[in-house]
Amino acid sequence: MLTSICGINWGDEGKGKMVDFLSEGYDIVCRYQGGNNAGHTVINERGKFILNLLPSGILRENVVNVLGPGMVIDIKHLTEEMGRLREKGVKITPENLKISDRAVITMPYHVLMDCLEEERLADKKFGSTRRGIAPVYSDKYMKKAFRMGELLHTNLMYARVKDIVEWKNLTVAGGYHHEPISTEETINYLKTYGEPLKDYICDIGLYLNNANKAGKKIMFEAQLGALRDIDFGIYPYTSSSSTIAAYAPIGAGVPNLKLDKSIGIMKAYSSCVGEGPFTAEYFGEAAEKLRAAGGEYGAATGRPRRVGPFDVVASSYGIRCQGADEIVLTKLDILSVYEDIEVCTAYELDGQIIHDFPYPDALNRCKPVFEKVKGWHTDISKCRKKEELPKEALDYIKYIEDVCSCNITYVAVGAERDAVIKLK
Repeated sequence: MLTSICGINWGDEGKGKMVDFLSEGYDIVCRYQGGNNAGHTVINERGKFILNLLPSGILRENVVNVLGPGMVIDIKHLTEEMGRLREKGVKITPENLKISDRAVITMPYHVLMDCLEEERLADKKFGSTRRGIAPVYSDKYMKKAFRMGELLHTNLMYARVKDIVEWKNLTVAGGYHHEPISTEETINYLKTYGEPLKDYICDIGLYLNNANKAGKKIMFEAQLGALRDIDFGIYPYTSSSSTIAAYAPIGAGVPNLKLDKSIGIMKAYSSCVGEGPFTAEYFGEAAEKLRAAGGEYGAATGRPRRVGPFDVVASSYGIRCQGADEIVLTKLDILSVYEDIEVCTAYELDGQIIHDFPYPDALNRCKPVFEKVKGWHTDISKCRKKEELPKEALDYIKYIEDVCSCNITYVAVGAERDAVIKLK
Protein backbone atom coordinates (compact mmCIF):
# COMPACT_ATOMS: atom_id res chain seq x y z
CA MET A 1 0.00 0.00 0.00
CA LEU A 2 1.45 3.33 -1.13
CA THR A 3 -0.46 6.39 0.09
CA SER A 4 0.27 10.07 -0.48
CA ILE A 5 -0.76 12.74 2.03
CA CYS A 6 -0.84 15.99 0.06
CA GLY A 7 -1.99 19.59 0.38
CA ILE A 8 -4.94 20.85 -1.65
CA ASN A 9 -4.38 24.58 -1.30
CA TRP A 10 -1.49 26.93 -0.45
CA GLY A 11 0.04 24.73 2.27
CA ASP A 12 -0.45 24.76 6.05
CA GLU A 13 -3.54 22.59 5.69
CA GLY A 14 -2.67 20.28 8.59
CA LYS A 15 -0.74 17.55 6.76
CA GLY A 16 1.65 16.97 9.66
CA LYS A 17 -1.22 16.37 12.06
CA MET A 18 -2.87 13.89 9.71
CA VAL A 19 0.39 12.06 8.95
CA ASP A 20 0.92 11.73 12.69
CA PHE A 21 -2.66 10.44 13.08
CA LEU A 22 -2.79 8.10 10.08
CA SER A 23 0.79 6.78 10.33
CA GLU A 24 -0.28 4.44 13.12
CA GLY A 25 -1.28 2.05 10.37
CA TYR A 26 1.91 2.43 8.29
CA ASP A 27 5.44 1.06 8.43
CA ILE A 28 7.29 3.87 6.63
CA VAL A 29 6.74 7.63 6.21
CA CYS A 30 8.72 9.37 3.47
CA ARG A 31 9.20 13.07 2.71
CA TYR A 32 9.74 13.40 -1.03
CA GLN A 33 10.28 17.10 -1.83
CA GLY A 34 11.11 20.50 -0.40
CA GLY A 35 13.35 21.42 2.49
CA ASN A 36 13.09 23.29 5.77
CA ASN A 37 11.02 26.08 4.23
CA ALA A 38 7.80 24.86 5.81
CA GLY A 39 6.81 23.42 9.13
CA HIS A 40 4.48 20.65 10.20
CA THR A 41 3.07 21.24 13.68
CA VAL A 42 2.10 18.11 15.57
CA ILE A 43 0.51 17.98 19.02
CA ASN A 44 0.08 14.65 20.77
CA GLU A 45 0.45 13.10 24.22
CA ARG A 46 4.22 13.64 24.02
CA GLY A 47 3.95 17.40 23.56
CA LYS A 48 4.05 19.96 20.75
CA PHE A 49 6.52 19.47 17.92
CA ILE A 50 7.41 21.62 14.91
CA LEU A 51 9.03 19.52 12.20
CA ASN A 52 10.74 21.18 9.24
CA LEU A 53 12.73 18.35 7.65
CA LEU A 54 11.89 15.21 9.60
CA PRO A 55 8.75 13.32 8.55
CA SER A 56 5.86 13.50 11.00
CA GLY A 57 6.08 9.73 11.45
CA ILE A 58 9.21 10.28 13.56
CA LEU A 59 6.91 10.63 16.58
CA ARG A 60 5.80 6.99 16.28
CA GLU A 61 8.33 4.48 17.60
CA ASN A 62 7.54 1.70 15.12
CA VAL A 63 7.67 3.84 11.98
CA VAL A 64 10.75 4.15 9.75
CA ASN A 65 11.19 7.69 8.41
CA VAL A 66 12.76 8.55 5.08
CA LEU A 67 14.15 11.73 3.52
CA GLY A 68 13.88 11.10 -0.21
CA PRO A 69 16.09 12.16 -3.13
CA GLY A 70 13.63 14.87 -4.17
CA MET A 71 14.41 16.81 -0.99
CA VAL A 72 16.96 19.55 -0.34
CA ILE A 73 18.49 19.14 3.11
CA ASP A 74 20.01 21.85 5.26
CA ILE A 75 22.38 19.60 7.22
CA LYS A 76 22.89 22.13 10.02
CA HIS A 77 19.15 22.53 10.47
CA LEU A 78 18.64 18.76 10.34
CA THR A 79 21.21 17.98 13.03
CA GLU A 80 19.72 20.69 15.26
CA GLU A 81 16.16 19.47 14.64
CA MET A 82 17.20 15.94 15.54
CA GLY A 83 18.80 17.28 18.71
CA ARG A 84 15.65 19.15 19.75
CA LEU A 85 13.53 16.04 19.33
CA ARG A 86 15.97 13.88 21.25
CA GLU A 87 15.78 16.38 24.12
CA LYS A 88 12.03 15.68 24.21
CA GLY A 89 12.61 11.94 24.36
CA VAL A 90 12.14 11.07 20.67
CA LYS A 91 14.36 8.20 19.56
CA ILE A 92 16.26 8.86 16.33
CA THR A 93 18.66 6.19 15.06
CA PRO A 94 19.76 4.84 11.66
CA GLU A 95 17.08 2.19 12.16
CA ASN A 96 14.18 4.65 12.16
CA LEU A 97 15.64 7.49 10.05
CA LYS A 98 17.12 6.98 6.61
CA ILE A 99 18.42 9.71 4.31
CA SER A 100 18.74 9.33 0.54
CA ASP A 101 22.26 9.48 -0.82
CA ARG A 102 20.79 11.38 -3.79
CA ALA A 103 19.15 14.19 -1.77
CA VAL A 104 20.79 17.58 -2.32
CA ILE A 105 22.49 19.59 0.44
CA THR A 106 21.30 23.15 1.09
CA MET A 107 24.45 25.20 1.75
CA PRO A 108 24.83 28.49 3.68
CA TYR A 109 25.51 30.32 0.43
CA HIS A 110 22.10 29.21 -0.85
CA VAL A 111 20.46 30.88 2.14
CA LEU A 112 22.63 33.96 1.56
CA MET A 113 21.63 34.17 -2.10
CA ASP A 114 17.96 33.76 -1.22
CA CYS A 115 18.17 36.72 1.16
CA LEU A 116 20.20 38.87 -1.23
CA GLU A 117 17.72 38.34 -4.05
CA GLU A 118 14.67 39.09 -1.90
CA GLU A 119 16.35 42.31 -0.76
CA ARG A 120 17.18 43.24 -4.36
CA LEU A 121 13.58 42.65 -5.41
CA ALA A 122 12.25 44.79 -2.53
CA ASP A 123 8.53 45.40 -3.16
CA LYS A 124 8.56 42.86 -6.02
CA LYS A 125 9.78 40.02 -3.77
CA PHE A 126 8.33 36.50 -4.07
CA GLY A 127 7.78 36.11 -0.33
CA SER A 128 10.54 33.55 0.09
CA THR A 129 11.08 31.93 3.49
CA ARG A 130 14.78 32.80 2.99
CA ARG A 131 15.83 29.22 3.62
CA GLY A 132 17.77 28.91 0.34
CA ILE A 133 15.27 26.68 -1.43
CA ALA A 134 15.15 28.31 -4.88
CA PRO A 135 18.96 28.71 -5.11
CA VAL A 136 19.67 25.11 -4.10
CA TYR A 137 17.12 23.68 -6.54
CA SER A 138 18.66 25.93 -9.21
CA ASP A 139 22.08 24.47 -8.46
CA LYS A 140 20.65 20.95 -8.56
CA TYR A 141 19.41 21.43 -12.10
CA MET A 142 22.63 23.17 -13.11
CA LYS A 143 24.44 20.08 -11.76
CA LYS A 144 26.49 22.17 -9.37
CA ALA A 145 25.05 20.92 -6.06
CA PHE A 146 26.44 18.61 -3.39
CA ARG A 147 24.48 15.46 -2.60
CA MET A 148 24.20 13.61 0.68
CA GLY A 149 26.00 10.57 -0.74
CA GLU A 150 29.10 12.69 -1.23
CA LEU A 151 29.44 12.89 2.55
CA LEU A 152 30.46 9.23 2.33
CA HIS A 153 33.17 10.12 -0.21
CA THR A 154 34.51 13.36 1.21
CA ASN A 155 37.79 13.45 -0.69
CA LEU A 156 35.89 13.67 -3.94
CA MET A 157 33.50 16.21 -2.47
CA TYR A 158 36.19 18.50 -1.12
CA ALA A 159 37.93 18.43 -4.48
CA ARG A 160 34.78 19.97 -6.01
CA VAL A 161 34.39 22.71 -3.41
CA LYS A 162 36.98 25.11 -4.80
CA ASP A 163 35.48 25.11 -8.30
CA ILE A 164 31.90 25.48 -7.07
CA VAL A 165 32.79 28.29 -4.65
CA GLU A 166 34.67 30.10 -7.42
CA TRP A 167 31.61 29.78 -9.66
CA LYS A 168 29.23 30.88 -6.91
CA ASN A 169 31.31 33.98 -6.14
CA LEU A 170 30.72 35.21 -9.68
CA THR A 171 27.20 35.94 -8.45
CA VAL A 172 27.66 36.56 -4.72
CA ALA A 173 30.69 38.85 -4.96
CA GLY A 174 30.50 39.91 -8.60
CA GLY A 175 26.75 40.38 -8.95
CA TYR A 176 25.50 41.22 -5.47
CA HIS A 177 28.81 42.81 -4.37
CA HIS A 178 28.76 40.78 -1.17
CA GLU A 179 31.77 39.44 0.71
CA PRO A 180 33.04 36.35 -1.17
CA ILE A 181 32.25 32.84 0.00
CA SER A 182 35.21 31.07 1.59
CA THR A 183 36.37 27.68 0.32
CA GLU A 184 37.80 26.81 3.73
CA GLU A 185 34.59 27.75 5.57
CA THR A 186 32.55 25.71 3.09
CA ILE A 187 34.67 22.62 3.70
CA ASN A 188 34.50 23.12 7.46
CA TYR A 189 30.71 23.40 7.26
CA LEU A 190 30.43 20.11 5.39
CA LYS A 191 32.73 18.42 7.91
CA THR A 192 30.98 19.81 10.98
CA TYR A 193 27.39 19.04 10.02
CA GLY A 194 27.91 16.21 7.56
CA GLU A 195 29.88 13.89 9.84
CA PRO A 196 27.00 13.24 12.33
CA LEU A 197 24.68 12.21 9.47
CA LYS A 198 26.88 9.65 7.70
CA ASP A 199 25.33 6.60 9.36
CA TYR A 200 21.85 7.61 8.17
CA ILE A 201 22.70 7.89 4.46
CA CYS A 202 21.77 4.99 2.17
CA ASP A 203 20.23 3.94 -1.14
CA ILE A 204 16.61 4.85 -0.45
CA GLY A 205 15.34 3.49 -3.77
CA LEU A 206 16.65 0.03 -2.92
CA TYR A 207 15.33 0.24 0.63
CA LEU A 208 11.80 1.27 -0.39
CA ASN A 209 11.58 -1.24 -3.22
CA ASN A 210 12.54 -4.06 -0.86
CA ALA A 211 10.05 -2.76 1.71
CA ASN A 212 7.30 -2.70 -0.91
CA LYS A 213 8.10 -6.28 -1.98
CA ALA A 214 7.88 -7.32 1.66
CA GLY A 215 4.36 -5.87 1.85
CA LYS A 216 5.20 -2.84 3.98
CA LYS A 217 2.75 0.07 4.00
CA ILE A 218 4.41 3.28 2.83
CA MET A 219 3.11 6.81 3.33
CA PHE A 220 4.44 9.77 1.36
CA GLU A 221 4.31 13.12 3.17
CA ALA A 222 4.15 16.26 1.03
CA GLN A 223 5.19 19.75 1.96
CA LEU A 224 3.06 22.78 0.99
CA GLY A 225 0.08 22.40 -1.33
CA ALA A 226 -0.97 22.17 -4.96
CA LEU A 227 -1.15 25.96 -5.37
CA ARG A 228 2.54 26.25 -4.44
CA ASP A 229 3.65 23.60 -6.92
CA ILE A 230 6.38 24.74 -9.31
CA ASP A 231 4.39 23.67 -12.39
CA PHE A 232 0.73 23.90 -11.39
CA GLY A 233 0.77 26.57 -8.67
CA ILE A 234 0.51 30.37 -8.70
CA TYR A 235 3.88 30.75 -10.46
CA PRO A 236 6.19 32.54 -9.76
CA TYR A 237 4.87 32.71 -6.19
CA THR A 238 5.44 29.01 -5.68
CA SER A 239 7.91 26.69 -4.07
CA SER A 240 10.73 25.33 -6.24
CA SER A 241 9.70 21.67 -6.07
CA SER A 242 6.78 19.51 -7.10
CA THR A 243 4.21 19.27 -4.31
CA ILE A 244 1.96 17.04 -6.41
CA ALA A 245 1.04 13.52 -5.23
CA ALA A 246 1.96 12.01 -8.59
CA TYR A 247 5.56 13.12 -7.96
CA ALA A 248 5.73 11.24 -4.64
CA PRO A 249 7.19 7.95 -5.95
CA ILE A 250 9.75 9.88 -8.02
CA GLY A 251 10.79 12.18 -5.20
CA ALA A 252 10.95 9.23 -2.84
CA GLY A 253 13.32 7.31 -5.09
CA VAL A 254 10.91 4.69 -6.43
CA PRO A 255 9.73 5.95 -9.84
CA ASN A 256 8.84 2.36 -10.75
CA LEU A 257 6.09 2.21 -8.12
CA LYS A 258 2.55 3.60 -8.36
CA LEU A 259 0.38 5.19 -5.71
CA ASP A 260 -2.59 3.24 -4.41
CA LYS A 261 -4.25 6.23 -2.79
CA SER A 262 -3.98 10.03 -2.65
CA ILE A 263 -5.42 11.66 0.46
CA GLY A 264 -5.84 15.41 0.14
CA ILE A 265 -5.77 17.69 3.17
CA MET A 266 -7.63 20.98 3.12
CA LYS A 267 -8.87 23.43 5.73
CA ALA A 268 -12.50 24.30 6.35
CA TYR A 269 -11.45 27.84 5.34
CA SER A 270 -8.49 29.31 3.41
CA SER A 271 -5.05 30.42 4.59
CA CYS A 272 -1.91 31.44 2.76
CA VAL A 273 1.62 32.35 3.82
CA GLY A 274 3.69 34.49 1.49
CA GLU A 275 3.14 36.62 -1.57
CA GLY A 276 1.02 36.05 -4.64
CA PRO A 277 -2.64 36.22 -5.68
CA PHE A 278 -5.19 35.05 -3.11
CA THR A 279 -8.61 35.83 -4.53
CA ALA A 280 -10.79 35.03 -1.52
CA GLU A 281 -8.59 36.92 0.97
CA TYR A 282 -10.16 38.69 3.92
CA PHE A 283 -8.83 42.05 5.12
CA GLY A 284 -9.26 44.21 8.21
CA GLU A 285 -11.53 43.01 11.01
CA ALA A 286 -12.77 40.00 9.06
CA ALA A 287 -9.19 38.79 8.61
CA GLU A 288 -8.24 39.46 12.23
CA LYS A 289 -11.24 37.52 13.54
CA LEU A 290 -10.47 34.42 11.46
CA ARG A 291 -6.69 34.64 12.00
CA ALA A 292 -7.09 34.92 15.76
CA ALA A 293 -9.60 32.07 15.91
CA GLY A 294 -7.37 29.78 13.84
CA GLY A 295 -3.99 30.79 15.29
CA GLU A 296 -2.84 31.41 11.76
CA TYR A 297 0.90 31.98 11.99
CA GLY A 298 3.52 30.09 9.96
CA ALA A 299 5.17 27.11 11.74
CA ALA A 300 8.53 27.67 10.02
CA THR A 301 8.63 31.48 9.98
CA GLY A 302 6.06 32.75 12.47
CA ARG A 303 4.63 35.01 9.77
CA PRO A 304 0.91 35.91 10.05
CA ARG A 305 -0.97 33.93 7.46
CA ARG A 306 -3.33 35.57 5.05
CA VAL A 307 -6.80 34.15 5.57
CA GLY A 308 -10.19 33.96 3.89
CA PRO A 309 -13.27 31.77 3.54
CA PHE A 310 -13.27 28.36 1.89
CA ASP A 311 -12.47 28.78 -1.81
CA VAL A 312 -14.36 26.33 -4.01
CA VAL A 313 -12.56 27.36 -7.21
CA ALA A 314 -9.04 26.96 -5.82
CA SER A 315 -9.89 23.82 -3.83
CA SER A 316 -11.54 22.05 -6.76
CA TYR A 317 -8.42 22.77 -8.83
CA GLY A 318 -6.18 21.50 -6.04
CA ILE A 319 -8.21 18.30 -5.71
CA ARG A 320 -7.82 17.69 -9.44
CA CYS A 321 -4.08 18.39 -9.41
CA GLN A 322 -3.56 16.02 -6.50
CA GLY A 323 -5.77 13.31 -7.93
CA ALA A 324 -7.27 13.08 -4.45
CA ASP A 325 -9.27 9.91 -3.82
CA GLU A 326 -10.52 11.28 -0.52
CA ILE A 327 -10.28 14.44 1.57
CA VAL A 328 -9.56 15.30 5.19
CA LEU A 329 -11.17 18.59 6.22
CA THR A 330 -9.17 20.21 9.03
CA LYS A 331 -9.80 23.01 11.55
CA LEU A 332 -13.57 22.71 11.27
CA ASP A 333 -13.80 23.82 14.90
CA ILE A 334 -12.42 27.28 14.02
CA LEU A 335 -15.62 28.14 12.15
CA SER A 336 -17.61 27.73 15.38
CA VAL A 337 -17.18 31.49 15.96
CA TYR A 338 -19.56 32.26 13.06
CA GLU A 339 -23.34 32.30 12.96
CA ASP A 340 -23.20 32.38 9.17
CA ILE A 341 -20.22 31.12 7.19
CA GLU A 342 -19.08 32.68 3.94
CA VAL A 343 -17.84 30.52 1.07
CA CYS A 344 -16.17 31.71 -2.12
CA THR A 345 -18.10 29.78 -4.76
CA ALA A 346 -16.84 31.45 -7.96
CA TYR A 347 -14.61 34.21 -9.32
CA GLU A 348 -15.57 37.24 -11.38
CA LEU A 349 -12.99 37.78 -14.13
CA ASP A 350 -13.36 40.79 -16.41
CA GLY A 351 -17.11 40.86 -15.79
CA GLN A 352 -17.61 37.11 -16.34
CA ILE A 353 -18.38 34.54 -13.61
CA ILE A 354 -15.92 31.64 -13.76
CA HIS A 355 -15.75 28.38 -11.82
CA ASP A 356 -12.45 27.03 -13.15
CA PHE A 357 -9.12 28.16 -11.70
CA PRO A 358 -7.52 30.48 -14.29
CA TYR A 359 -3.94 31.01 -15.47
CA PRO A 360 -2.05 32.63 -12.55
CA ASP A 361 -1.59 36.00 -14.27
CA ALA A 362 -5.37 36.37 -14.48
CA LEU A 363 -5.86 35.86 -10.74
CA ASN A 364 -4.95 39.48 -9.99
CA ARG A 365 -8.02 40.54 -11.98
CA CYS A 366 -10.33 38.08 -10.23
CA LYS A 367 -12.87 39.06 -7.58
CA PRO A 368 -14.47 36.57 -5.18
CA VAL A 369 -18.14 35.65 -5.38
CA PHE A 370 -19.43 34.80 -1.90
CA GLU A 371 -22.36 32.79 -0.63
CA LYS A 372 -23.38 32.24 2.98
CA VAL A 373 -24.32 28.98 4.67
CA LYS A 374 -25.74 28.57 8.16
CA GLY A 375 -23.16 28.04 10.90
CA TRP A 376 -23.47 26.05 14.13
CA HIS A 377 -22.08 28.71 16.48
CA THR A 378 -21.22 26.22 19.22
CA ASP A 379 -17.97 24.62 20.36
CA ILE A 380 -17.32 21.31 18.56
CA SER A 381 -13.71 20.82 19.68
CA LYS A 382 -14.68 18.03 22.10
CA CYS A 383 -16.64 16.05 19.54
CA ARG A 384 -15.08 12.69 18.65
CA LYS A 385 -17.91 10.98 16.77
CA LYS A 386 -19.92 12.01 13.73
CA GLU A 387 -23.12 11.77 15.76
CA GLU A 388 -21.81 14.42 18.18
CA LEU A 389 -21.48 17.09 15.49
CA PRO A 390 -24.32 19.63 15.14
CA LYS A 391 -26.58 19.26 12.12
CA GLU A 392 -25.27 22.54 10.69
CA ALA A 393 -21.67 21.29 10.86
CA LEU A 394 -22.65 18.09 9.04
CA ASP A 395 -24.54 20.21 6.50
CA TYR A 396 -21.41 22.33 5.93
CA ILE A 397 -19.31 19.20 5.35
CA LYS A 398 -21.88 17.86 2.89
CA TYR A 399 -21.99 21.25 1.17
CA ILE A 400 -18.20 21.22 0.66
CA GLU A 401 -18.37 17.65 -0.63
CA ASP A 402 -21.03 18.59 -3.16
CA VAL A 403 -19.49 21.82 -4.49
CA CYS A 404 -16.01 20.25 -4.76
CA SER A 405 -17.19 16.81 -5.95
CA CYS A 406 -14.99 15.18 -3.32
CA ASN A 407 -15.41 12.52 -0.66
CA ILE A 408 -14.60 13.80 2.84
CA THR A 409 -13.64 10.86 5.04
CA TYR A 410 -12.27 12.64 8.13
CA VAL A 411 -12.66 16.01 9.82
CA ALA A 412 -10.29 17.50 12.40
CA VAL A 413 -11.78 19.58 15.21
CA GLY A 414 -8.67 20.40 17.22
CA ALA A 415 -4.89 20.25 17.31
CA GLU A 416 -4.64 17.13 19.48
CA ARG A 417 -3.91 13.73 17.95
CA ASP A 418 -7.34 12.33 18.88
CA ALA A 419 -9.29 15.39 17.69
CA VAL A 420 -10.20 13.66 14.43
CA ILE A 421 -13.61 12.31 13.49
CA LYS A 422 -13.98 9.50 11.00
CA LEU A 423 -17.00 10.12 8.80
CA LYS A 424 -16.89 7.12 6.46
